[in-house]
Amino acid sequence: MNGTIARVLDAPLAIRPHATAVEAASGAWTYAELDDRARRAAGALWSLGVRPGDRVAACLPNDLGIVAAFHGAQRIGAVWAGIGEALTAGEQRDLAGLCEPAVVLAGPRCRLDVPGRVDPDRWADLLARDAAAPPVATDPGAPAGIAFTSGTSGRPKAVVHSQRNLLLPGAVLTATRGWGPELRKGDSFPLTILNLMVLSTLLTAQAGGCAVIMDRRDAEGVAGWIAAHRVTVWNGAPAQLYDLARRPDLDLRSLTEVWSGGADTPDAVRRAFADAHGPVPRATYGLTEAPTVVSIDPPGDEWRAGASGRVLPHYDVAAYDEDGRRLPDGDLGELRLRGTGTGPWAGAWTPMLGHWEQGRVRPPEPGPVPTGDVGTVSGDGWLTVLDRKRLVIVRGGANVYPLEVERVIGAHPDVARAAVFGVPDERLGQRVAALVEGTRPAVDLGAVAEACRRELAPYKVPEVWAQVGALPVNAMGKVQRTRLAGLLPEHRPDPA
Repeated sequence: MNGTIARVLDAPLAIRPHATAVEAASGAWTYAELDDRARRAAGALWSLGVRPGDRVAACLPNDLGIVAAFHGAQRIGAVWAGIGEALTAGEQRDLAGLCEPAVVLAGPRCRLDVPGRVDPDRWADLLARDAAAPPVATDPGAPAGIAFTSGTSGRPKAVVHSQRNLLLPGAVLTATRGWGPELRKGDSFPLTILNLMVLSTLLTAQAGGCAVIMDRRDAEGVAGWIAAHRVTVWNGAPAQLYDLARRPDLDLRSLTEVWSGGADTPDAVRRAFADAHGPVPRATYGLTEAPTVVSIDPPGDEWRAGASGRVLPHYDVAAYDEDGRRLPDGDLGELRLRGTGTGPWAGAWTPMLGHWEQGRVRPPEPGPVPTGDVGTVSGDGWLTVLDRKRLVIVRGGANVYPLEVERVIGAHPDVARAAVFGVPDERLGQRVAALVEGTRPAVDLGAVAEACRRELAPYKVPEVWAQVGALPVNAMGKVQRTRLAGLLPEHRPDPA
């Protein structure tokens, strides 16, 4: 992996310049047209004073414009940062403050009033001027993008990734899954999330295929995009798969592969989706610090209950104890990752460059990268996550892993989704609480609690229960755990 993002379009341009590179709400571009739009975007940014190493932030919708701006920024050695449109004004300010952008490309939902803001009309005028940017030589190890940690349990951090590491996921997935020009990969998550930019235009360019950028996330909207644009591979959140599984009338026939990521995917949801639409969803485990996918189910129908796929071949992932010692295969501990030292991908992956802090990159601690997740890796590479290390509930000295309990609750037919967390208790330190999002207006929480008692040790069974209309989630479909306690009216006892 010695290339740079500025050169990622070279291969398809040489072979199939008139093949479609990207389709979105406002139209479609061939590789030749994308190359031209990226060149114009690079010139526009240069005319604004952006230079190598400067941060370019974009708060733009899922459409052609954000793809061209990303490629343009890479051609002048700028560092890309996406700021989500759905965030509040305060949240957008926090992210802008973290990455300190020289330019902010503002869309209709950008709430930032900061120096360097470029509104749509001005950006369109700059593109029309067709100014040229000088050639910029970029090292594969140079900073290319900033990914923000989800911030669901505290203040986000700005993770800085190299050119090499943003290209690597697409290269590995294309090679291991046998993708080529026939790939039509659909994405409905916001492209302001760096992982999604990596898994859309950067991945499809390396396969020579087409990135389908969706602007809908609801079941009917996603299905409409899949059918109209003949999407072959689509990745969504478990909640989206759940909704689609309940709609066998929707047309998903073009799909050959479906991914589920961003949160745990109940086994029952996999089966229900396969029954309704054919493909068995491929579970994934990803990490902002990786970036993107760390493990995924193999192509086809093979999967293991509770697991999140097999570790991709450029990684070495294992469980470690509290003292940082690597544990034997299958033992439970904190999952940590490093680049593999064997096989065709040996040495391809290097750790993230660090965190952007106060105008510079602060390098990470040496050694395997801690994920903060507790789990196991089998001898043949299957990865299972038990839970976030920091989310462990300590009840009377015993550890309770919320994800383990959520999987049991989520298997109940009346439950669409559940969130388990700890509430303070004077005697035990913490008690186990559960919020349930139901498939019907009134869920029999007593029956759900009884199912837990059948499957779990008594100390793991929630003692505080409540039903909510909807659990709070972020743009990736992850539950916002800092908001859960506020949804619990009072400490309601186990509905036994």
